[in-house]
This record gives sequence, C-alpha cells and structure tokens, in this order.
Amino acid sequence: MAYEPKEKNPPNWKGDFPIRQDEATHVTRREFAKFLCLLSGGLALGNGYVVLSSFAYPDKELEGEHLVCNTSEVPVGGMTMFAIKGTKEIPYILIHLAEGEWRAFEQKCTHLSCAVVYRDEVKKIECPCHNGWFSADTGEVLQGPPPRALPQLSVVVRNEKVYVTAFKDTIS
Repeated sequence: MAYEPKEKNPPNWKGDFPIRQDEATHVTRREFAKFLCLLSGGLALGNGYVVLSSFAYPDKELEGEHLVCNTSEVPVGGMTMFAIKGTKEIPYILIHLAEGEWRAFEQKCTHLSCAVVYRDEVKKIECPCHNGWFSADTGEVLQGPPPRALPQLSVVVRNEKVYVTAFKDTIS
C-alpha cells in the first residue's frame, strides 16, 4: 500500500521560505547563557566604575563668592538661571522674592532631576515633571514626590551686584 497525502497540495516549506542552512542563525542555550554572563559582568563593572569614581573624585564644596548678575537685571518676582563653573557645572536659579529678598537654589529637582521653575503667581517653585512644589523661601518640599529640599546657596547683594556663596545653615 503506497503512501498518499491527505491534502492534494501539501505545503512546500522549503519553497515558501527559502532560507539556506548557512544563513540561518541558531543560538544555543550555552551561547545565550554566555551572552547573559558577559552582559551582567559588563553592567557590574560599569556600576563599580561609577562608585569608585565618586569616591576618588568627591564633589567639592563651593568656595568663595560668585557674581551672578546686577540687581537691575532681575525684577521683583522674577527668576534667572545661572551656573557656576568648576569641576562640575551645576545649574542654579536666582529668585528675587521681594525688595532686598533673594534666594538661590539648585535647579535640579531632588526627585528625578527635572528643571524647576519659580512661579511668582503662587510664590512657589514648581517641578513640572511630576507636580512637585517647593517653598521659594527655604526650598523645603511642599507637595509631590521630591524626597528632600532643594540645595540652597546664600545670596549676598553688594554694590548693586548679586553674589552667591555656599549656604551655611544658621539653625544647626
């Protein structure tokens, strides 16, 4: 008794999908496990480098006074951005709260480093990424996901010029 296919036109796999054996890629479990080990090792080395470099090159404290602008350049209720050049360039904002009242904070939100902006209409600093709010007076968290206050600088006004220095907490 001879074999007879049930279908009159059986699929022609090799004709429909003409892939040659030498063109096909086959990844064995061993090769895949080797790839995962190399990838994990690379990630571990990268993280180790970041940790070691943070210990080898710690952030320096801000030293001395740095000129930001003239007092006439930022109106009451206004804000300007500036950066202090050093080993790392950190963006800051300078806020003119009221006549003779100035505040300077780091511009990066303490949640995910989004740029914060001062909103004069509510007298608060806003992180627009996740609706975080900070006090414009102290930088403390008022609302939202930021875990801690904005780093602050001391502001000194002398001869119609605005300078910033490292913030010294007078309470502690």
